Amino acid sequence: MSDHVDRKYRTVTAFQRRINPVLRRLPLQTVLETTGRVSGLPRRTPVGGRRVGDSFWLVSEYGERSQYIRNIRADPRVRIRIQGRWHTGTAHPLPDDDPRARLRTLPRMNSMAVRAFGADLLTVRVDLDG
Repeated sequence: MSDHVDRKYRTVTAFQRRINPVLRRLPLQTVLETTGRVSGLPRRTPVGGRRVGDSFWLVSEYGERSQYIRNIRADPRVRIRIQGRWHTGTAHPLPDDDPRARLRTLPRMNSMAVRAFGADLLTVRVDLDG
């Protein structure tokens, strides 16, 4: 990873560490809950994306470097809070999907932020249970 991308990653993650605890508490904020790969504890991350049928689609800003992607790789069972309601599901990182094209199908404001702040985009599909 280039020095520029590394600095960008450190800056964005420092900001997110401060803002994410606030966002997680907002009742209508979409939140992805993974299981910590080391701690085994629930880890909640505010995300943007869109539900399409029985799937929820999102794009990770830093791909494999994102902590929630690492947690998904260790245990793909997740919960996601959509419009205040929790759903269980199985997350699938999709490295062959075009994340920039995917962002064009997702909510505009979040997609703009992901494009602006991200560096190694990765599409994720969460297949929701019943």
